[in-house]
Amino acid sequence: MKIQSAIEAKLEQRFSPQYLEVVNESHMHSVPPDSESHFKVVLVCEGFDGVRQVQRHQQVYKVLSDEMDGEVHALALHTYSPQEWQKTGLAPESPQCLGGSKADR
Repeated sequence: MKIQSAIEAKLEQRFSPQYLEVVNESHMHSVPPDSESHFKVVLVCEGFDGVRQVQRHQQVYKVLSDEMDGEVHALALHTYSPQEWQKTGLAPESPQCLGGSKADR
């Protein structure tokens, strides 16, 4: 939970979100048990109002650059303004991993 906790802390500090959910989805992939390599982030922030999705994602990637340069292999981002979140209130489910280990090839 070390990486997940770091992600949560950095996003809380930078965005002061109205809602934040960080889910470790590593178990859905071909990685060793207890890995922290694949995450889903749901982030609702007033600062995203009027900001395009690609710019929101760039902001998050900038904050999490150390994690992305390290052990984090994948980061599924679902970013919303409060108004957008009020309409949906729910992030999409992540698909099952269809890939395998490189060792399987």
